[in-house]
Amino acid sequence: MKLMCPTTRLATLFFAFLLTLALTAGATAQIKKKALPVKKPVAKKTIAKGKDAKKDSRKPTKKEELAKKNSKTGRDKASAKTKGTKKDTRNAKASSRDKDTKGSKKSRVELRREAAERKAAEAVRLAAALAEKRRREQAAREARERKLAFERGLRNETAANIANDNTDGEDPTIRAAAVNALGNHAGTVVVMEAQTGKVLTIVNQDWAIRNSFKPCSTIKLVTGVGGLNEHVIEEGGTIRNSSGSMKLQDALAFSNNGYFQRVGVNIGSSKMVEYAKELGLGERTGINADGETPGRIPNGNNNPRIYSHGDDFEVTPLQLAVLVSALSNGGKKMVPQIPGPRIERSSFRPQVSGRIEVPKSVAEGMLPGMIGAAEYGTARRGVDASMGVAGKTGSCIAKGSWVGLFASVAPVEDPKYSVVVITRGESERGKYAAAIAGKVYNALSSRIQRNPDKDLARRLRLEKSSVDARTAAKMDEDEDDADSPDR
Repeated sequence: MKLMCPTTRLATLFFAFLLTLALTAGATAQIKKKALPVKKPVAKKTIAKGKDAKKDSRKPTKKEELAKKNSKTGRDKASAKTKGTKKDTRNAKASSRDKDTKGSKKSRVELRREAAERKAAEAVRLAAALAEKRRREQAAREARERKLAFERGLRNETAANIANDNTDGEDPTIRAAAVNALGNHAGTVVVMEAQTGKVLTIVNQDWAIRNSFKPCSTIKLVTGVGGLNEHVIEEGGTIRNSSGSMKLQDALAFSNNGYFQRVGVNIGSSKMVEYAKELGLGERTGINADGETPGRIPNGNNNPRIYSHGDDFEVTPLQLAVLVSALSNGGKKMVPQIPGPRIERSSFRPQVSGRIEVPKSVAEGMLPGMIGAAEYGTARRGVDASMGVAGKTGSCIAKGSWVGLFASVAPVEDPKYSVVVITRGESERGKYAAAIAGKVYNALSSRIQRNPDKDLARRLRLEKSSVDARTAAKMDEDEDDADSPDR
C-alpha cells in the first residue's frame, strides 16, 4: 500500500476541520434563527444604544453646553412658575373654601331663621283659618237655629190659629179632611163651592182672611187673561211678534217665566193692574168675616217679574178661590160666605159681586193650561187629574221664607169645588201645596161627578204638549225663584 505524504495529509485534516466548523456554525445559526426570531431587533437596539453611548461619550461643544444651560434655566423657571401657580391655586382654593364655609354657615343660620319665620307665619295662618272656620260654623249653627225657630214659629202659629178657628157653619167632614191634609205644614186651606161661593171650610182663618201673601206664579193667570184679551197671545197660543214657539197651554202647565214676562211687557203694567182688579185682586171679597184684608197691587212697577213672579202683589187665598172659580163658572165673581146657624144654612143664597169683563172664550182659554198643570205639568205628582182638576202652582220667596201656592177647581167642565192652599217654610213649594189640595180632592172624590156632555167639556180639548220630557223636567216649576228658559 502506497503511503500518503505527511504534508498532504496535514492539509487534508485542516481542510476537513474547517469544513466541519463551517457546517456546525451554519447549523447553529439556522437553529438560532428559528428559535429566537426576536433577538435581531434587540441587537439593533443594542447597536443603536452603543452608537448613542458613543455619541454621548463625545465631549459636548461650548454651543451645546450653552443651549443645554439655557434649556435647564427655562425648565427651572417654568418649574418654579408652575410651582408658584399651583401654590396660588391652592391658596385660592383654600380662601374660597374659607369663604364658602363662612357663607354656608351664614346661609344655614338664615335658612333656619327663615324656616322659623315661615313656621310661625303658617301657625298664624292656620290659627286664623281655624278661627274663621269656627266663626262660620257658629254663624251657620246660629242661622240654622234661627231658621228652625222661625219654622217652629210658623207651625206653632198655624196650630194656634187652627185651634182658634170659628168652625160654625163649616162642613165637619171637609174640615177634617183639610186639617189632615195640611198636617204639620204651616199654612192655610180654603174649600169653597165654585158655583155658589159657599165656604165649606177655612183652615187657619187668620191667615186666609186677615193676611195676604205674594202670589208667585199664580199671577200668571192674570197675565194670561190680559194677554188673550189684548191679542198679545194669538189664537194658537203663541206670542204675537215673538220668535218663541211655546204656546199658552204649556207655558201655564210648566209655569214658564219667560213666556209671561214677554206677554206682560207687551201689555204694560197699567193694563196689568186693570186686569188684576177685574179678576178680584186688590179688593176685599166681601166674606162675612171681620178683618178681611184687600191685599196689594203694584202701581207703577214696570219690572217684568210682576208678570211672572207677582212681585209687589199680595193676595189672599179667598181672592184666588174667587179668581179660579170665575174662570171656570162662566165669569161670575162669587162672594165667599160662611153659612150661619142651621136655619140660615137652609136658606143660603149665593151672591155675585160682578162678572169679569172679558169674553167667555178668554176666560176659558186659561183652562187647558190649568188642566195641563194637573195632567203633565207642575202639579202632576200631587193631584189625581182623572177627577178633572185644573189649577196653577206658585213657588217663590217672600217675607223671609218660601211660599208654596196652589189655586184650583174640580171638575173643570162643571166646577163644584175650588180648593186653594198656601204654605210657608223652607221646604215649601207649589207642588207640595198641590199635594195637600190633592188629598182634599181625594176626600171629596165621592162627591165629584164628571160630566163629559157639558158644553165646556166638549170645548176643552187639550193639545199634545210640544215640550219634550227632558225640557219638561228642567222647566218643572220655578223652584229657585229664577227665570226659567223658554222654547
